[in-house]
Amino acid sequence: MIVRTAVTADAPAVAAIWNPVIRDTEITFNTVEKTPEDLAGLFAERQAAGHAFLVAEKRGRILGFAAYSQFRGGVGYARTMEHTVILAPDHRGRGIGRTLVSAVEDHARAGGAHSMFAGVSSGNPDGVAFHGALGYVEVARLRQVGWKFGKFFDLCLMQKFL
Repeated sequence: MIVRTAVTADAPAVAAIWNPVIRDTEITFNTVEKTPEDLAGLFAERQAAGHAFLVAEKRGRILGFAAYSQFRGGVGYARTMEHTVILAPDHRGRGIGRTLVSAVEDHARAGGAHSMFAGVSSGNPDGVAFHGALGYVEVARLRQVGWKFGKFFDLCLMQKFL
């Protein structure tokens, strides 16, 4: 398996991994699916900002992705990042997510980032456990800020100092 920067040709495969999570799960509060065109723009946007959008690939197949960007807008937040990591369902629990998160942390650290956040849905207890195992600590729980499938969810903010 290799971890590399996402390119435009990866956009359909990334959409195929991300859209079922958007459509069918409580992992993200977003309900708008990604098009390959949206994703190609996102890849370029992250790269232009000095951030990363990485994919894990094995034998030409995209297994998952991780990306990060600035936590909030403004120069005062320039050293605080937030990441996203999503894997294809048949590749979870194999260390790929750990490898991807480590790669975005390394990239962010090299760019001068001081800390990384993960915003994890209360509907995703596996995500909370995953981040805890990587050294992320819950620093805030924003109650009932996410709305999906006709109900509210908490957002667990987890932080790691790089």
